Amino acid sequence: MSSPLPVDGDVYVTPRYLAGSSGDGDAGFAPVAHWPHHHLDEGPHQLVVTSPDHRIRIGWAGDDYDLWTISAAPDAMSAPRWMATANQNTPAELVGALTTALVNDWAEDSDRFLNAAGRPSEAVEPLIAAGWTLGGLVRGRFRINAPDGHAGATVDVVNPHAHEAITLWAGPAGWSTRAEIVFSSRTPAHLIAATARAFTDPEPVPRWRETLSPRLATHATLTPVEPLKTPAPTPRDIRPLIAVRPPAVGSVPRWSTTTPRPTTAARPAGRSARR
Repeated sequence: MSSPLPVDGDVYVTPRYLAGSSGDGDAGFAPVAHWPHHHLDEGPHQLVVTSPDHRIRIGWAGDDYDLWTISAAPDAMSAPRWMATANQNTPAELVGALTTALVNDWAEDSDRFLNAAGRPSEAVEPLIAAGWTLGGLVRGRFRINAPDGHAGATVDVVNPHAHEAITLWAGPAGWSTRAEIVFSSRTPAHLIAATARAFTDPEPVPRWRETLSPRLATHATLTPVEPLKTPAPTPRDIRPLIAVRPPAVGSVPRWSTTTPRPTTAARPAGRSARR
């Protein structure tokens, strides 16, 4: 019998932005596993993870379209200065890039995760560096497209207080296939850039083939996950097994390689040989 799979899935998906949701938020919450967790019985979010000072909030709504809501405020009681949402089709590994950046930024005496320094174009520089191309300006938004045409970004260059200032998207249009991470204005450019960089990461992510949307699978490359092979035993593994042998039953001469010769039968009585 083969060993269990080393990862949670039976195929690797490339590019990772076409992997869809894994069905849980583990990859997004892993960077903040050491932060306070608040499990809620009521309200849109079943789980809210906060920074130790509650200035950063990460909400998980397991049965809603906007699956993730992430925000930051000057203090625990203030309104959010910026907010990001990710829908139910967004790979948690992409959200994990944002939560990792927040963990790296947070400190009780730091406001790095609050300061909206930098130009909006800096937020999408990792996409341009990876070969994504500008698609022109449409209705006050300029567009950036992935080489395969299955992912992109839009940047609002008109409204300085837009709730959807920058959107990173992937997958075919549709409720069950299009992944979107939306950032409001005043979101620090380096946090958006960290998330955008995750879109260009060539490392595949694991998924279960039967749960992957067929429309995503059509455009992605799927590579089977090989199960772990049981390693061949080494002499050190075998030695304890042969150190103690069961006692032998009876004895067999070690030098005997043939069966004993039969005893010569007595010669029957008869006429003596001629002289």
